[in-house]
Amino acid sequence: MPLVRIDMIRGRSPENIRAIADAVQQSLIDVLKIPERDRFQIVTQHDADEIIALDAGLGFERTTAGTVIVHIFTQRGRSTEDKKLVYRTLAKQLAEAGVDGKDLFVSYFENDPEDWSFADGRAQYIEGDLAVPGR
Repeated sequence: MPLVRIDMIRGRSPENIRAIADAVQQSLIDVLKIPERDRFQIVTQHDADEIIALDAGLGFERTTAGTVIVHIFTQRGRSTEDKKLVYRTLAKQLAEAGVDGKDLFVSYFENDPEDWSFADGRAQYIEGDLAVPGR
């Protein structure tokens, strides 16, 4: 059950924004094997001066207008290889949506079942309403 934030520079068409969101979701379905309807995404557009994403000394340049930052919040338990495959798959799927790989920044956060509440102020994983992924 990932929660995904997608941050991008304002100016993309609604169709392109949806294509980016769909590409992110399909990547998670393909690699993490989540159910198709297990989709929780927050898409936020920013003015060009509100995202600063340099290359961290890796020797490439991002385009200001093309920068897309994907934050994935999910349960612990995936291997390093699975995470690397998520990154590669995101780059491939997002390229098809018009996002250059150099403009993509991904951050992957893991937490535990007690860190989620889906509604009503309850912890559905630890209260037994939902199966804990991977268990």
